[in-house]
Amino acid sequence: MPNWGQILEEINNTTGYGYGIAKSATDIVRRKYLASLHQHTKRNIIAYYSGFLSKPNASLSDINDEDKNGFMAAIHNLDRSLGLDLIIHTPGGSIAATQSIVNYLHQMFGHNIRAFVPQIAMSAGTMLACSCEKIIMTKHSNLGPIDPHLDGMPAYGVKHEFERACREVEEHSSKIDIWAQIIGQYRPAFLSQCENAIEWSNMFVTEQLTNVMFAGQDDATEKAEHIVDKLTDFSGNKTHERHIHYEECKEMGLNVDLLEDMDKQESRNAQELGIQDLVVTVHHCFMHTLMNTPAYKIIENHNGIAMVKNTNVV
Repeated sequence: MPNWGQILEEINNTTGYGYGIAKSATDIVRRKYLASLHQHTKRNIIAYYSGFLSKPNASLSDINDEDKNGFMAAIHNLDRSLGLDLIIHTPGGSIAATQSIVNYLHQMFGHNIRAFVPQIAMSAGTMLACSCEKIIMTKHSNLGPIDPHLDGMPAYGVKHEFERACREVEEHSSKIDIWAQIIGQYRPAFLSQCENAIEWSNMFVTEQLTNVMFAGQDDATEKAEHIVDKLTDFSGNKTHERHIHYEECKEMGLNVDLLEDMDKQESRNAQELGIQDLVVTVHHCFMHTLMNTPAYKIIENHNGIAMVKNTNVV
């Protein structure tokens, strides 16, 4: 199985590149394995990668409307009848942008979309994954809660805090002054905005699960609502950063497969890389690129067509 060492060796052995051009070597190796994954699956591949781990201060590293341009470029000239395998690595982002991207992907590929999560797809990234027919995870990968945030504040947290204030003031009028100072920090209509964001995100994910992942199943809506309850359980999840592993995703009812199991089920020559090796190697290639070049976001297909966003400082 290719690993960090082998990837680095391949990059170093790519001739004709010195410092300042070495970033082209990372492109060559990364695209080699993207093409190999496509040859293996016979499906379209688009990788959507954010450098939020190595470049946490990079602007627009989250899901936003600009990403639509990257997806448009990556999808152009693809044979859409082959479906799409979408490899996702993101901290999340805008609900509106996510909804728009999902709508576009469904127009291009229908429901024939699988989400691969080699490491992390949090928040709106989880929403994106839940909009696919199937999610493929690894033993070390994670989804996250889908509770929306406004101005960095959890909408569910604001709602629960306001409800708690109402209860405690009703029971003990002496607490009015304390809660007035806390609630008074919220700007006008902020609570309503939080409630609307919660309703919007819940409705979107419920619709996607019902109409895509569980399409045609008699209990599709019931399954979808149960999953959304789990993914939005503010008191149970404790924090927006909570990492939800494969076993819990499976238990809550998501249509999720383990990449390692898919690998075992394949029939291939001993010399051939399996789907697990290929997906994880592609992931390592993207992570190496994001850590060692100015790139902080890459949307790229198996033909090497990409939109790459760069910072000024590596």
